[in-house]
Amino acid sequence: MQGDMRVELLRFNGAVERNPAIDAWMKEHAGELGASAHHWFEVMRKCGDEVRELLHDGCPVACLGDVPFGYVNVFTSHVNVGFFQGAALPDPARLLQGTGKFMRHVKLRPGTALNATALSRLIDAAYLDVKARVENG
Repeated sequence: MQGDMRVELLRFNGAVERNPAIDAWMKEHAGELGASAHHWFEVMRKCGDEVRELLHDGCPVACLGDVPFGYVNVFTSHVNVGFFQGAALPDPARLLQGTGKFMRHVKLRPGTALNATALSRLIDAAYLDVKARVENG
């Protein structure tokens, strides 16, 4: 398709309304980091009626239909809240990290102050961004 500047959206098979594998993942990741990951994934789940989820590369991913917009992952000393089209998101609080073409993430560390409002806005923005991409696809 010459002259078509649209970005081909990443799509995942198998996204469902509630995935038991994600609940199992949450149980495996207990403690402060797991609680943080669980909280922010719940925020993603509540973005809209069309939010679906799956486990991809070993971490919970939130999708609009089959198009992913966010994920959480737990590491040894931090949690990542990530965005598949993060490079396109407005980030006035400068929370996003990463230098990839599309992906960005926010690192959450225990004992470090977090701008929860700004992160909530990023999650909303990621959802609205992917919704616009899908609808205008």
